[in-house]
Amino acid sequence: MKTLPPAILLGIDTPIGLSVVRELGGHGVPVHGIGRSAAAIGAHSRFVADSSVRVPGPLADWLPALIRRTGAKALFAISEGDLIELAAMPEEIEGCRILTPRTPQLAIVLDKRETLRRARALGLSVPESWQPRTGEDFTREAAARPYPVVVKWPDPMAVAALLEQRGLELVKAEFARDADALLAILARYASLGVWPIVQGYCPGRGLGQMIHMEAGRATLCFQHVRLHEWPPEGGVSTLCAAEPIERHQAQMALSEALLAGIGWEGPAMVEYRHDPVTGRYWLMEINGRFWGSLPLARACGAHFAWESYRRRILGEHHEAGPYRASLRARYMIPETRRLIRLLFQRGRIADPFFEPRPIGDLFAWLSGFLDPRMRYYVFSAADPGPFLADMRAAFRKLLPRGKRVSGAGPHPRSA
Repeated sequence: MKTLPPAILLGIDTPIGLSVVRELGGHGVPVHGIGRSAAAIGAHSRFVADSSVRVPGPLADWLPALIRRTGAKALFAISEGDLIELAAMPEEIEGCRILTPRTPQLAIVLDKRETLRRARALGLSVPESWQPRTGEDFTREAAARPYPVVVKWPDPMAVAALLEQRGLELVKAEFARDADALLAILARYASLGVWPIVQGYCPGRGLGQMIHMEAGRATLCFQHVRLHEWPPEGGVSTLCAAEPIERHQAQMALSEALLAGIGWEGPAMVEYRHDPVTGRYWLMEINGRFWGSLPLARACGAHFAWESYRRRILGEHHEAGPYRASLRARYMIPETRRLIRLLFQRGRIADPFFEPRPIGDLFAWLSGFLDPRMRYYVFSAADPGPFLADMRAAFRKLLPRGKRVSGAGPHPRSA
């Protein structure tokens, strides 16, 4: 077996980063992982060749030296903040290809208004949206909305610092059931002079279409439906199921056209709200980074990090093989929190159309352990280290502060 060029992965602290480690390492790529601490779950995977704790400061201050030390020829990143920082840096550093989006394309997908404008021009359905601006009559506009509505920031990263300066929490999305509730949310941001987008509610469930783009065409496609989320009314996918590629073909073609029009290169997920009753799709956003349900794609054989690596580093251009569409995956800790809310905290669910089925969900939670289709975001019998590290970290959080033990085993060397 030939030796493959090493890769660096920024962000091995989450199941997303862990999935990339397992994917690349499983294909024989030596991965140097960078985590926020020695407790990063990816550092405990048997598929990581080496790992280190991230040092403070801008990437430009320490990344070139790390590339020289590791001999890496490819670099991947997980977090949106790192993607923004890397987009402003050269596409190649010390002979290492930066396999992350460039600034013009990344700016489009981070701005929900621009994403929706481009989608509308291609004929995609998008939620009815209103962007409040200074000088408008908010009371009149709020009275004209059909309810409920969803209030979300078009570009959360762009407003995060401003919110922090005003002592305001960054709430990525929240529901308003009527005009009074909407006006109360908007009043919260009066001191900023900028407001989130107000979007009409779209029924149905989440559909994610994952696509790897190269030179204006898709080279790898995968899709899944969100069965459960945390919080229950919408958020992180906690239980998802693969969809056969034969379904939603017309929508997949539109997703590919949307990414091609942006000039996107590499992996992205186009997220929809799909109503199975009416067959309608509404575009929610483009996720221009590795997404939360990546462990399901990896388990099914749709390997998006490897697709980027083999094409851009190894120069391979043969078509990717088919994926298994029979599997599902769950993210156990937030899935359990979801179940607790359905059983004991139903009044805290914000979506007025959400229908809790606590007994059915309890049975599904229990029977999932016996489901041969089920895979997990962290646990893997073939790679148990990350799960054990995650359980140790969870246990330490339950201990009284004075009894907590610092550290998580041997500390990898500093970056």
